[in-house]
Amino acid sequence: MNQTKAALCKAPEVTLGFWLIKILATTLGETGGDAATMSLDLGYAVGTLVFFSAFAVLVAAQIKSVAFNPSLYWATIVATTTVGTTMADYADRSLGIGYFGGSSILFLMLMASLAAWRWSEGAVAVNSFSSPRAEAFYWMTILLSQTLGTALGDWVADANEMGFLNGALLFGAGLAGVAAAYAFTKISHVPLFWAAFILTRPLGATLGDFLDKPAAQGGLEFSRYQATAILAIAMVVLIVVLPQRAGRHPASGAQKI
Repeated sequence: MNQTKAALCKAPEVTLGFWLIKILATTLGETGGDAATMSLDLGYAVGTLVFFSAFAVLVAAQIKSVAFNPSLYWATIVATTTVGTTMADYADRSLGIGYFGGSSILFLMLMASLAAWRWSEGAVAVNSFSSPRAEAFYWMTILLSQTLGTALGDWVADANEMGFLNGALLFGAGLAGVAAAYAFTKISHVPLFWAAFILTRPLGATLGDFLDKPAAQGGLEFSRYQATAILAIAMVVLIVVLPQRAGRHPASGAQKI
């Protein structure tokens, strides 16, 4: 693999460490987004504007970079989780679309993003990019998956009255099922990656709510600021401690669809 191709590996290798950090990032997005929109009383519209602006800046920096940068990559992921939280809440609550309606619309948008990505680039590669356009598709798909996951988490935990902890257990079981399919079946790893990526978001959303909701609602009653700080510290520690290697380029055997 030559140096030019290596430079295109700008997402991390998908390992157990990747998923642990991703779950922390999604949980942080829930508590951080709620801290801004509710505790600071910015509201969903203003919170979405603030976090989307941060997301746009970080994605531009990510696309401009020429190599995998762990700090930049995970900061961009956190930005997608926070703006995903506020966007989903704005659509579901402020616009009155509701959890089921919001989840349905976001699912269709996510499928459309994946289809457009494959039509435009010929394949969907989850850890390397042949062009800035392909990387833009990657981040748009991630943003939609994070927003969909937020809506799904709220729909299961709130609308269906399953509760935050039970909701987290349900999505954790779904994630375990995807892991089993990865290990024991011949299903393409790319759709399994996106299924797992989506499921980690409602898992994080329900875990975040479990941490900061009042005990009367089934939560542990941490403040949103406390929960956000704890999660941020844990995430930084894992990024520093766990190996952060760039994913493989397709030429070295990375799977595409």
